Amino acid sequence: MIDTSCHRRATVKSRREFLMKSGLGFGSLALGYMLNQHSALAAPVSPGSFNPFAPKSPHFPAKAKSVIFIFMQGGPSQVDTFDPKPELTRLDGQPVPPSFQLPLAQIKASGAKLLGTRRTFKKRGQSGLEISDLWENLALYADEIAVIRSCHHESFIHGPALSMIHTGSLLLGHPSMGAWVLYGLGSESENLPSYLVMADDKFRNGKAVIGSGYLPAAYQGTVLSTEGAPLENLVPPPQVDAGSERAILDQLKIWNERHLEARPDDSSLAARIDNYELAFRMQMAGPELIDISKERQHIRKMYGLDSEPTAKFGRICLLARRMIERGVRFVHLYNSDWDGHGECDRNHRENARKTDIPIAGLIGDLKQRGLLESTLIVSSGEFGRTPQMQGKEGRDHNPYGFSAWMAGGGIKGGKAIGATDEIGFAAAENKVHVNDLHATMLELLGLDHKRLTHFFSGLERRLTGVGEAGHNSVAKLLLQG
Repeated sequence: MIDTSCHRRATVKSRREFLMKSGLGFGSLALGYMLNQHSALAAPVSPGSFNPFAPKSPHFPAKAKSVIFIFMQGGPSQVDTFDPKPELTRLDGQPVPPSFQLPLAQIKASGAKLLGTRRTFKKRGQSGLEISDLWENLALYADEIAVIRSCHHESFIHGPALSMIHTGSLLLGHPSMGAWVLYGLGSESENLPSYLVMADDKFRNGKAVIGSGYLPAAYQGTVLSTEGAPLENLVPPPQVDAGSERAILDQLKIWNERHLEARPDDSSLAARIDNYELAFRMQMAGPELIDISKERQHIRKMYGLDSEPTAKFGRICLLARRMIERGVRFVHLYNSDWDGHGECDRNHRENARKTDIPIAGLIGDLKQRGLLESTLIVSSGEFGRTPQMQGKEGRDHNPYGFSAWMAGGGIKGGKAIGATDEIGFAAAENKVHVNDLHATMLELLGLDHKRLTHFFSGLERRLTGVGEAGHNSVAKLLLQG
């Protein structure tokens, strides 16, 4: 029996009965954590001592302390966005020259004619970095951006490619990069989840690519809905006042800690106790985070909030800035869908119209608030697209050479790193495998990717894989003036 300060009485005989009967608004995130926290952590814990989100020191001084990953789902074409290819334009409509007969047999566009870009590339900013006219607003921050034009990996199929860019492995079941970052650095926010995900459309591969894999379940991403209430159950039922809820949680904690005393190695239970507390605190912090009504009009305009087609993606970009301000470690934004198999140029123009203003607004807003230096922004698709035509002016998948860009986090912008061949098919100079891209991100956060490991199934696992790949961070190139 639980006696509360408001003289309410609730009769429950066990934790199980409490969980079955209660309808309190703990928040979908924390409830998910509680139900999924099944992985054991490394060290035994004493009651109340374990906090999976406690801040941890980096391996060495960090340039950035948080990440915003802007994922262009479907695969943007590098030769239409950040990788100008005059030779491809010259050869538009012609067969692939014999000198470029690379591993095309795996791609449906094999043997097709070349398709030059329909976009115009211009030198931008003081640096002269070339960016296409799809990104007229983002290009205003060309001197803040470093483009990596030589990214590559092994899969031209969406599923494995999505897994690779998010988890460093072609196979499902591995932790996402956000989970690894949280595992390595912990959280700076006591009242909000530290790995938050927002999408303007559906996820390919479901939510497996934002999961915690074999890491403790507490490190999985938490999805905020972009339709209706971003987080369900943030407000308790009207019949349950704060005093009653606090009393119930205190009693539940007593039961859990009593249970834990008899099972000192069960750190998953300790994590659940902490997650109840996080859920309670979120009832105050969550509504304040998602309430953008007090944002000034010029800020709303920066993100394109009050017009179409930018309003939806603009809102999640603005929320990303608010999350970073409140100590969220990793923010994951999804934009869909860049899968331009037919009329690739039309597809890309439509997607850029949705995202160009919001992304530029995010960079500008972080910069004016002094947050860009400590926030690493990364943007990529799961692969690029072929220089050959598919169907009616479309392009097929291409993992052999594509572009990603970074900004903030101490990066010296206005530069391009690496290069593809003359028609933009494959990485040719300073090749950057996705494992190398992840190693670079971790290094900028002060983490040595070889030391950020978790023992699972007989191996010391890491984001960059257990093989030889992924040993070539390009952080030094990004940081050079």
